[in-house]
Amino acid sequence: MNQPHDSMEPRVMDDDMLKLAVGEQGPQEEAGHLAKQEGILFKDVLSLQLDFQNILRIDNLWQFENLRKLQLDNNIIERIEGLENLTQLVWLDLSFNNIEAIEGLDTLVNLEDLSLFSNRISKIDSLDALVKLQVLSLGNNQISNIMNIIYLRRFKCLRTLSLSGNPISEAEDYRMFICAYLPDLVYLDFWRISDHTKERAEAKHQYSIDELKHRENLMQARLEDEQAQREELERHKAAFVEHLNGSFLFDSMYTEDVEGKKLSYLPGVSELLEAYKDKFVIICLSIFEYGLKQHEKRKIELDTFNECIHEAIQENQEQGKHRIAEFEEKYLLSLSAIREETEMPSIEKKIMECGEDITELFNVLMTLEMQLVEQLECRDLENHHHEKLLEISINTLEKNVKGELDEDLPDDVRSLFVDKDTTINAVGASHDIHLLKIDNREDELVTRINSWCTHVVDKIHRDETTRNRERVKEISQYIDHMQSELDNLEFGDILD
Repeated sequence: MNQPHDSMEPRVMDDDMLKLAVGEQGPQEEAGHLAKQEGILFKDVLSLQLDFQNILRIDNLWQFENLRKLQLDNNIIERIEGLENLTQLVWLDLSFNNIEAIEGLDTLVNLEDLSLFSNRISKIDSLDALVKLQVLSLGNNQISNIMNIIYLRRFKCLRTLSLSGNPISEAEDYRMFICAYLPDLVYLDFWRISDHTKERAEAKHQYSIDELKHRENLMQARLEDEQAQREELERHKAAFVEHLNGSFLFDSMYTEDVEGKKLSYLPGVSELLEAYKDKFVIICLSIFEYGLKQHEKRKIELDTFNECIHEAIQENQEQGKHRIAEFEEKYLLSLSAIREETEMPSIEKKIMECGEDITELFNVLMTLEMQLVEQLECRDLENHHHEKLLEISINTLEKNVKGELDEDLPDDVRSLFVDKDTTINAVGASHDIHLLKIDNREDELVTRINSWCTHVVDKIHRDETTRNRERVKEISQYIDHMQSELDNLEFGDILD
């Protein structure tokens, strides 16, 4: 474990420490003086060195959003934290600290070189996001399980690994095991791995490697299948028809339908239910296919609409450029005419005419801009099923009253046929649950479609409002500039 230096107290990174480090490591000579006068923005810093500072905790780095290299070695840091915003980081040195676990690196997707040398780490994990990792230094830690190496197989870019000084490096088969299980590794513990060593390692561990590859292939196939299913579900959600390509909705109608489950024991109801399910699923599939087709149609319409908007903006801008070019040509001729005049009344008249031309240009451009700105069958099926089920239930009730009910029914089912009200209420309760499920799914479908439509329209309006404001600002700035030039025209210079 690293100890604090006797002459320094444990420190937390604050603005003063960061400003001092940035100033000392910034440009020197004339550029350095200028930087000190104007200040260096943390977001512009690409490299930061904070070693031997007795830092106890990583903090206040959120402004260094473009940092590529960070040196925090030889401190007393206990946890990897506070690095979330450093998404551009390529090189990170946390060696010679007191870190016990690898964590806090999930956003560092561009990291290529990571040093955790001489800490207190006992397990290699939590590096999944570091898909570009090429160099990993974990020497002088407390890693004792050689199976940690298998975790590193997922890092396809890893070429340099340091693990010397860990308990696993004392294992007899340490080097051969790593070379076999990490075949793309080039350097291990600062020694280049020879082709001969790789061949021997592969031969020695071939059987177990083949088994591992088989398991990895199965896992990869499963992950790809799950990913494909997630993407397919997202496509269905985008079309608002998820879970309508099967019996999901029908099954959900009976999940909470206690009375319906009891009534399914009645003679003839099982066949009725199967027929009902088949027809219900067919209708759901029809809605599903229709929804997917409409989704594709909406995508095409939106693409066409956006193309039309782009063309309209381009055409409008070309017209504006043409009018500005015409104006500037006339404006230059007017200035020449003004400079050639010697009589003050004539000069004032031409300046007034030029001012009128500027006003006319403003009106034309704003007019162009303003022109651009202005530019379910399931329920019927359920009702039919309800009528048939009610008919069977009433017949069963009549048989039960007459003592002619021969079917062997569970006691909780027989209890539904003591009188007419009980029977009708049971059938009605089942019917109400089914209708509620259908109504809820329909409401969800309509609500989400309306929400999508509102979102699309609002976004179009927001984008157009932002573009319009920027365009009006550009027009106003250009007109103000031209008017200012005219206003600042000095009669003395003209007369001279």
